Amino acid sequence: MQVFHRSTNVLSRFTIFGGLFVIAGLVYGLYLVNSSPYVTQQGVAKQQPIQFSHKHHSGELGIDCRYCHTTVEKLAYAGMPPTQTCMNCHSQIWTNAEFLEPVRRSWRTDESIEWIKVYDLPQYVYFDHSIHVAKGVGCETCHGRVDLMNVLWQKPTLQMQWCLDCHRQPEKYLRPRQFIFSMDYQPPGDQLELGRKLKEEYDVRTRVECTACHR
Repeated sequence: MQVFHRSTNVLSRFTIFGGLFVIAGLVYGLYLVNSSPYVTQQGVAKQQPIQFSHKHHSGELGIDCRYCHTTVEKLAYAGMPPTQTCMNCHSQIWTNAEFLEPVRRSWRTDESIEWIKVYDLPQYVYFDHSIHVAKGVGCETCHGRVDLMNVLWQKPTLQMQWCLDCHRQPEKYLRPRQFIFSMDYQPPGDQLELGRKLKEEYDVRTRVECTACHR
C-alpha cells in the first residue's frame, strides 16, 4: 500500500537540494561580509583628532618614516611621535594655525594626543615591525603609498590569509634594505630571482605555524 503520493519524492528532493543551496548561499554571504571593508576596515579612512597629511609631510616634504616612527627598526611597535616631534617644526612654522591648536595645547599641558589607530590588530595577534624591516619588507608593502594619502587608510585586509600569502612566498615581496623606507620603490622585472637571493642573504624563514603570530 502506497502511503505517500509519488510527487512527494520530487518535493523531498527539491527540499533537500534547495536546503543545500540555501546553506551554501548563507556561507558564501558570510564570507563576503567577513571580507568586506565593513569588517576588515580596508580602505576606510580614519579621521584623526588633528588634521595631519602624510602626503604633505612624507611625500611633499620628504620626511623619512623614522623621524616620527622612531622605534620601527628596534621594537615590535613602530611608535607614535610625541608632541615634541611635532613642535620641532611647528614652534617655528604655522605657529598660529587654528587647526594646530590641539598640538600646542598638548605641548602646554603635557597631555598626549589621542591618535586613532589605523592598523589595529587583535590582541591575540603578535606582529613585530623590527623583524620585518630587518628581513627586507618595505613600509609601502604593507602600508601602501602613504606619501600620497592626505588621510591615512588601511591598505590590506589584515586577515590571516593576507599574512600567509607573504609568509609562504616572501621572495615575491622582499627588497634591498636600502629601499625599505622608499615609497616609490619599483621592483625589478626579475623580482622572484632577487627575492630568492635576498631570502637567503637575510636568512628569511617561511614560518607558517600558528605560534609564529599567535602567542
